[in-house]
Amino acid sequence: RWVSAGKGDKVAIIWEGNEPNETKKYTYKQLLDEVCKFANVLKTKGVKKGDRGSIYMPMIRELPIAMLACTRIGAIHSVVFGGFSAESLRDRILDSGCKFLITTDGGYRGSKKIPMKKAADDAMKMCEDAGQPVTTCVVYKRPNEAVDMKSGRDLWWNELMANASTTCEPTPV
Repeated sequence: RWVSAGKGDKVAIIWEGNEPNETKKYTYKQLLDEVCKFANVLKTKGVKKGDRGSIYMPMIRELPIAMLACTRIGAIHSVVFGGFSAESLRDRILDSGCKFLITTDGGYRGSKKIPMKKAADDAMKMCEDAGQPVTTCVVYKRPNEAVDMKSGRDLWWNELMANASTTCEPTPV
């Protein structure tokens, strides 16, 4: 709406990272482009209107992009606090019937690195054992830690976004 209203060059989001010098500003146009790209990524992985997924990320700039991308294609998303345990994540995935998960390799709590992908892997294993497997897991690289990636399920956000289109019409819901 703001892009078509001629305000695409206005700042939509100001993100501040873990360190004072780590900042990023998104204009409405830049935000729309990133949201459309990630919406197209989800669509190529079979996510469609009515599908349910969880977002298990720290407070990074990709979090609102993931939320808005899900909304753009009519997918239902549940944001799970990045400090929750694998068991808490499992419970939320099972309760909502999620088929996809969006997470990161890790996060920060102060200067301490938090292994979020490890917790996500543990949760997804428990979901699989319960008969409700997560079929797609998109992983954003932050802080770029070495993590296990399960072939056919786990995919790198950065690689998927590299060639994604910035055009994605919103799905009516």
